Amino acid sequence: MATLTQTAERAALNKLVDYLNDDPEKHLDQIMELINKLVPDNVFPVQRAAFTDAIKGRSNWYQLIMRVFQLNPQMRSKLLKALIVDGNIMAWPVQEKAREKYGCNIPWAILLDPTSACNLHCTGCWAAEYGHALNLSLEDIDSIINQGTKLGCHVYIYTGGEPLVRKHDLIKICEMHPDCIFLCFTNATLIDEAFCQDMIRVGNFVPAISAEGNEHTTDARRGKGTYAKIERAMDLLREHRLPFGISCCWTRANADTVATEENMDWMIGKGALFCWYFHFMPVGRAASADLIPTPAQREHMYRFIRAMRSVKPLFTLDFQNDGEFVGGCIAGGRRYLHINAAGDVEPCVFIHYSNANIHDASLLDALRSPIFMKYHEGQPFNGNHLMPCPMLENPDDLGRMVEASGAHNTDLVEPESPEQLREKTAPAAAAWRPVAEKLWEDERDPLYAKRHTDPTQGMADSDMHKFARLGHRGMES
Repeated sequence: MATLTQTAERAALNKLVDYLNDDPEKHLDQIMELINKLVPDNVFPVQRAAFTDAIKGRSNWYQLIMRVFQLNPQMRSKLLKALIVDGNIMAWPVQEKAREKYGCNIPWAILLDPTSACNLHCTGCWAAEYGHALNLSLEDIDSIINQGTKLGCHVYIYTGGEPLVRKHDLIKICEMHPDCIFLCFTNATLIDEAFCQDMIRVGNFVPAISAEGNEHTTDARRGKGTYAKIERAMDLLREHRLPFGISCCWTRANADTVATEENMDWMIGKGALFCWYFHFMPVGRAASADLIPTPAQREHMYRFIRAMRSVKPLFTLDFQNDGEFVGGCIAGGRRYLHINAAGDVEPCVFIHYSNANIHDASLLDALRSPIFMKYHEGQPFNGNHLMPCPMLENPDDLGRMVEASGAHNTDLVEPESPEQLREKTAPAAAAWRPVAEKLWEDERDPLYAKRHTDPTQGMADSDMHKFARLGHRGMES
């Protein structure tokens, strides 16, 4: 239960959001000063400094902030309060106290699969194989959120399956938990006018639409005609001035299409506010290692994203290459965990091993289960945060943790042992290691960074590059 001080602080912060919302362009310059007076010094100090710098500099990041304030006014205030006030400023101190009290990882976000059902069959996606039999009930999801908010977690991200198969229940959850923010990875084919109206009404739901480059590369992975349906959904969301982003799984087959300024401009033009780039993971017995990007493609993505951050009004996250900004692996509850449609609590959406199921264990019990504690004890798995993952870049670590914890495989189609997974990832890890070591060394050499600055591509050492780094680095601790 919130204390009187917390209640008063929350009310004051919400008033600031309302004040800012009344006239964003006029009030934005004053707002950070007021927030800094209200918020304790140890809560997101680096991010607050970075936002202040971006606002003063009227940079591309300022343009992104102003794009947020162009969202539908009927839902904008609810969204900002859930995300900024409840989901971050008020939540972080509660999470920190829980970490200290329980001696385990406490997540900033919880990923969960409302259903195993999906209306598509995408190459490289294990979820499409699960069938339609498994679902987390409305009561299950409500219980997970109630347990999570007690630990300070107010950010919930739906994966699947296709979560919008359950879109009516997901809207009910939004209504039940207005102090939480809900993001949903979706193929967008089920977004329609009625759902847009629901999004406006609840104000705390944000789709992340799966798209992989152009029509050819998207349809090649997701099925003929999918790209056209995605564009229709984006157009509908943009017409209603609703927030959405892009989820891009990049592979060896589509990397050269994805990592282009043309593709990024397409996302911005469609109205996307963010893009999460996910490195292909060969999870599942049927998944082929042939789709793992080459070291050259990964290095290009590393440089491309950093260059674009200094010039484009789009918030980007690059999994795996942004490990340096978050202190390595964020799974195992360090910043997030995953609960599948059967209720298994997994360290990561890509790591299908568990000791606990939400139907017979509490969320806190799962966070203190053997496999999660192995993550807690082992992070970071590599001092070079361009090699953060215990599966992809450090393939021996996952097997050791699974064996030591006695975790069982949770794959819903065909069990895959850590050894079988390692056979697919070890060659890629070995190929990436020398490239990652060189990048890691060069990134920390100021003279190298200065020599390799290209003004036409966005300065690698520019103020906005520093801002992008600072904006992520606050999550390291």
